[in-house]
Amino acid sequence: MAKEPRPLANNMPAQFDQALAAHRPELHRYLARMTGSVIDGEDLVQDTLLAATRALAKGEDVTHMRGWLFRIAHNTALNAIRARKSEAAMKETLSHQPDTNVTLPLEGGTRDALLPYLGLTAKQRSAVILRDVFGHTTAEVADLTGLSQDATKSALKRGRAALATADIEAPVEVSDQDKARLATYAAHFNAHAFDALRDMLAREVHLDLVSVEKRNGQKAVGGYFGNYARQSDWLMAPGLVEGRPAILAFNRDTPGDAPQYFIHLNFDGDHIAQIRDFRYARYAMDDAHWVRLGS
Repeated sequence: MAKEPRPLANNMPAQFDQALAAHRPELHRYLARMTGSVIDGEDLVQDTLLAATRALAKGEDVTHMRGWLFRIAHNTALNAIRARKSEAAMKETLSHQPDTNVTLPLEGGTRDALLPYLGLTAKQRSAVILRDVFGHTTAEVADLTGLSQDATKSALKRGRAALATADIEAPVEVSDQDKARLATYAAHFNAHAFDALRDMLAREVHLDLVSVEKRNGQKAVGGYFGNYARQSDWLMAPGLVEGRPAILAFNRDTPGDAPQYFIHLNFDGDHIAQIRDFRYARYAMDDAHWVRLGS
């Protein structure tokens, strides 16, 4: 049985550590477009970094870190696309109480930023994103994707044509029950009623504090709220990100601005089964379409 690579802290060269901080936002930008989702894109970022870590642990020699990471990200995206039966699955406080007179914006971002790419084949999608979004030359795109230059040019031509006529499907409706749960969660957050939030956690709840840490289980995840209890720079509101239930985190001092980040929630009945907090991965908001719920 193959041995797992040693833990990151004991095995990751300093250059790799620095590269992660420098390139993680643009890896996410690429993978968010490949998946049509800032949330699913972050999943593939983590898969990419895991694959890169394992490759380094096996002694793979890396000359150009950025290109190497992008090739891994590209292959990770292709594998994820192939593994899915259909791409429909990819769309699928100074005062603890907020000022009731504060007016928060209702919507931001654009659904056109990511979803149209889902109408392209994987090769077309990758070629168009790398060429037209990241500005790589055709030769560089060919090198990163493993295609010939002629195949790259063909994928670009067909992909651009498909993108120009792409249709965007309407988002799936969120139930009234989930909307009410989101409103309750946000209200407890703004009131610093963290014990009430802990009571909402499922026994086997999962937490992903993106790019920082993961926790499992009611007790371990309950401790995560302690860090928020020591902060007062946020104002939470119920909302949707890409049509999915989320808490929008606005800056308390400038509430008229767009939210700084979001917390994606999955519910199991009245309990929270999963929390994905993007407080330390705010690059995800760059391409996100969000809607605040409520008046």
